[in-house]
Amino acid sequence: MSKNIEGILDAMGLLLPEPAAPLGAYVHYVQTGNLLMISGQGPVSASGVAIKGRLGGGLEIDDGHRAAQICGLNIVARLKAALEGDFDRVTKIVRLNGFVNSTPEFTHQPAVINGASDLMFELFGARGVHSRTAVGVSALPMGWAVEIDAIVEIEGDAKV
Repeated sequence: MSKNIEGILDAMGLLLPEPAAPLGAYVHYVQTGNLLMISGQGPVSASGVAIKGRLGGGLEIDDGHRAAQICGLNIVARLKAALEGDFDRVTKIVRLNGFVNSTPEFTHQPAVINGASDLMFELFGARGVHSRTAVGVSALPMGWAVEIDAIVEIEGDAKV
């Protein structure tokens, strides 16, 4: 399965970013029982370019969808590091919490966060179907357009 995920990413023309250092006093993930809580990930691509701005204030739904997909890629990159590349240990993407930097008039946050939700299904199949939240906020760190965190059920212990 791990090679399958890498193959799917290649077929989609997507690259996993290298995990960056935390932006504050927190860790990238915490494990409790068989749940891995992944800290919020921004839309910073493998090339280091971030999608910044506000949906409804210059950015369109397609821009936000792409930003959410990149957040999803960063979540998968964190999973890869935590599980030492063994994606077979992912038993379920339990939940995504999506935050969309948007104007008060913008109400399409769910369409934006679909960028990450669709990616999880593409990569993990039935294991990638999850619950989620998609909310609009007035600002995000670094001016990001989107930030997403995740709860993932895994087998065994994550790398510390």
